[in-house]
Amino acid sequence: MKKYLAEFIGTFILVFLGTGAAVVLGGYSGGTDNGYLGVLAIAFAFGLSIVAAAYAIGHISGCHVNPAVSLAVWMSGNLTAKEFGGYVVAQIVGAFAGSAFLAFVAANSTTLEGYGANGYGDLSAVGLNLLGAFGVEIILTFIFVLAILGVTSSKATSHMGGIVIGLTLVLVHIIGIPLTGTSVNPARSLAPAIFAGGDALAQVWLFIAAPLIGAALAALVFRSFFYIKEETGLEVAGDSRIDGESGPLPNRSRR
Repeated sequence: MKKYLAEFIGTFILVFLGTGAAVVLGGYSGGTDNGYLGVLAIAFAFGLSIVAAAYAIGHISGCHVNPAVSLAVWMSGNLTAKEFGGYVVAQIVGAFAGSAFLAFVAANSTTLEGYGANGYGDLSAVGLNLLGAFGVEIILTFIFVLAILGVTSSKATSHMGGIVIGLTLVLVHIIGIPLTGTSVNPARSLAPAIFAGGDALAQVWLFIAAPLIGAALAALVFRSFFYIKEETGLEVAGDSRIDGESGPLPNRSRR
């Protein structure tokens, strides 16, 4: 249960601080005429949330805080089906807790509104249509998850995992925020959409399906072309925790 509690807390941190920054800063514009001020601030809020969560809970659960990441780790053989299910449930519950607390904060403010939901069409800052949004979310998730699998695949790089993963999340948000609000995480999208309702809820299927497809593609590519073994002979594709200790990302017992 410690792993699931860690995933709950980590996802709460990500959703509350990331989507909270979007709400507080007024979304894409950041409350200014320069939209990219808001983009950079929100992107760093998401990325730094991952850094904080990674070094807080990474030694317990691996800090997936994302069903798409857990899917890739499961496909890499480093989660059992039972663990995968437990991680996803914990992440979704953590995301709802994060959105609920954001709703509480907004309810006690005279100006804050919204939940940081994703969207396309009229909900996209640049009017990106359904097909474009679907493609963007697949590619951004592919890049994000491939970076995670790569940096955690070896003891030589895994100690930098939290920083690298956080900065990669900043990177995909810089381009993704104007396009879709950037999901790359089904749990992060589902909770705000349900709280927001309306078009955001009607569109949320895309922000569940596309990140899962992108993560699955990243896992397949990594296992097929970038798979390595440590000098010890241990198979390590997606197999080191972000705290730098070698071993299966979610479970010390499965060495």
